[in-house]
Amino acid sequence: MAARTTSSARRTPTGAGPGAESYTARHLQVLEGLEAVRKRPGMYIGSTDSRGLMHCVWEIIDNAVDEALAGVCGRIEVILAADGSVEVRDDGRGIPVDVEPRSGLSGVELVFTKLHAGGKFGGGSYAASGGLHGVGASVVNALSSRLDVEVDRGGKTYAMSFRRGEPGVFADPPGPHSPEAPFTAYETGSELRVIGRSPRGATGSRIRFWPDRQIFLADARLDDERLAARARQTSFLVPGLALVVRDERPRPGGSRPAESGDAPGDEGPREQVFQHLGGISEFADFLAPDPAVTAVWRLTGAGEFTETVPVLDDRGHLNPAEVTRECLVDVAVRWGTGYDTRVESFVNIIATPKGGTHLAGFEQALLKVIRRQVELNARRLKAGQDKVDKDDVLAGLTAVVTVRLAEPQFEGQTKEVLGTAAVRAVVARVVETELTARLTSGKREDRAQAGTLLEKVVSEMKARISARQHKETQRRKTALESSTLPAKLADCRTHDVARSELFIVEGDSALGTAKLARSSDFQALLPIRGKILNVQKASVADMLKNAECAAIIQVIGAGSGRSFDLEAARYGKVIVMSDADVDGAHIRTLLLTLFFKYMRPLVAAGRVYAAMPPLHRLEVIGGPGKRNEFVYTYTEAQMRQTRAALERKGRRIKEPPQRYKGLGEMDADQLADTTMDPRHRTLRRVTLGEAEEAARAAEGVFDLLMGNDVAPRKDFIVESARLLDRERIDA
Repeated sequence: MAARTTSSARRTPTGAGPGAESYTARHLQVLEGLEAVRKRPGMYIGSTDSRGLMHCVWEIIDNAVDEALAGVCGRIEVILAADGSVEVRDDGRGIPVDVEPRSGLSGVELVFTKLHAGGKFGGGSYAASGGLHGVGASVVNALSSRLDVEVDRGGKTYAMSFRRGEPGVFADPPGPHSPEAPFTAYETGSELRVIGRSPRGATGSRIRFWPDRQIFLADARLDDERLAARARQTSFLVPGLALVVRDERPRPGGSRPAESGDAPGDEGPREQVFQHLGGISEFADFLAPDPAVTAVWRLTGAGEFTETVPVLDDRGHLNPAEVTRECLVDVAVRWGTGYDTRVESFVNIIATPKGGTHLAGFEQALLKVIRRQVELNARRLKAGQDKVDKDDVLAGLTAVVTVRLAEPQFEGQTKEVLGTAAVRAVVARVVETELTARLTSGKREDRAQAGTLLEKVVSEMKARISARQHKETQRRKTALESSTLPAKLADCRTHDVARSELFIVEGDSALGTAKLARSSDFQALLPIRGKILNVQKASVADMLKNAECAAIIQVIGAGSGRSFDLEAARYGKVIVMSDADVDGAHIRTLLLTLFFKYMRPLVAAGRVYAAMPPLHRLEVIGGPGKRNEFVYTYTEAQMRQTRAALERKGRRIKEPPQRYKGLGEMDADQLADTTMDPRHRTLRRVTLGEAEEAARAAEGVFDLLMGNDVAPRKDFIVESARLLDRERIDA
């Protein structure tokens, strides 16, 4: 018996299914209705964390937005309730309430219970839509512990409720609705209830759902900032549509839920309204991080293509048929002075963050047109025989690419990539035609902007080629072997980038003293002659021609602009060491402008510093047999306070105190003690905020104070003069 038991266990391990001889058709299961969605939710919404939860919200909102695209909806409200539910209201046509003949179900029940049911499968209800109406609605219903629908049509208000996708009736007690209320499922037939009358001519839908916490992770939450950003984005894409986002959830640390009577700014509801009439032109201006080189150009057009798709016949069968599609293309492009690229692409109103055929067609046509125009104007632009690259064209570009077509083919239910192949050729043709017309326009404004754009592209090309030519100098080993580093560089011996320091010193006099004060093991010195070029005003070509700017870029060895590679930087710290006077502050500002504009990752990483040389040296007379002591101060106020403190202690100070006009007045020991020795020095780290708004604010400050426009700078100086505290200058 023991041997037979062992043999049986060998054939069918513990926990395994039936053996081959007992595995029959009765072991096969068919998931009916929405069970497949609940079994594998990630296949439909991507994940069950916060991203998947937000995807459910937007499946419902997108259905309302599709009504707006059809021209029958002007207002959408999204309410994040305090109990964790989400409600979406719209004034569209309302979900159909009549009975669908083939299924015998009402339109409302059909849309929310059948996985592939809706009005966007070629029936003519929608010329363009974000998705497949019934797919998203039914998926959200399957993943909700409760979903309530109300529809206004024909002067009546219809209602229906579901629990985890199953229709029925909740016995709600007085007060707020809850998914915990007793539920009775329909057994023989469902009912679309009439619960009241609606105003004459009023139509629309109200959908409220409670996400099922059996499905979603415990830490999944609705992000109001992401929701607001998406709502703002949609309002740009559908001009005139008003999107209202109302957050009634209690604030973090709040003691009570939000109520409608709360004052704004308290713990009450926060409401935001998004409505833009300028469309994607306004969207491109909103996204742009830098000052403009060109205005926002709209490139619009349309094209047709044919494709073979399955079409439903009168009997509900799918038969392949060749249909003609129209693709509407609307693109907004804008170039700025920076080198960052921001391109957003959309199909109808659905964002495609990973691109697709429409984005590929746009980039293909953009490069083709710009490259052709540069070749035609090569002599004027001094472009030579070099070819413009894709990165040269995309530098400083902000673009919004939108296409509208019926039944778009996406790669996956999450709709992140457009897969319709014919769209690529349509977009490329429209962009090529419209952009060529804009660049060759005879209008004075267009001609000036086109010329500036082509000069910028050629400058980016030259900068890229220059960076490639200097690539061998990006590492110390290569640089030393080729001896191509500037002769005035006093390099250090260490190869440890994290430990090395580069001091940019002002003038040869300071260099002589700094050579004696430094530790040549890890401290390198690069002198500059006075004030370098203001790169905020100058072009890329002028910057590269400037000897001082070129030397700094070459010595740091990480390139510049888009080609800057932080990992290739030859020094762990770059320290600006200038005099503690007005000229020194100006030189430091010019250097920081260079770092911010062309080596921004170096600043963002916190590897740029400003040395803090002292202004005064106080010699304190020692007592009998004691040596005099030296005390350094860095501001006038600090000097006065230090003198007063020493006099109160009865200490005498040798008069007059020494005041340093520049670093060249210090001897090597003084410079080492005050500015260069890591044990005693004080450095000021230059940083850049992590948020995109901080970088944009910094860009605005540099453009205001160092840019070409004089009038705004003059106004700023005049307005700020009365608020100036002289004691805080350079503090």
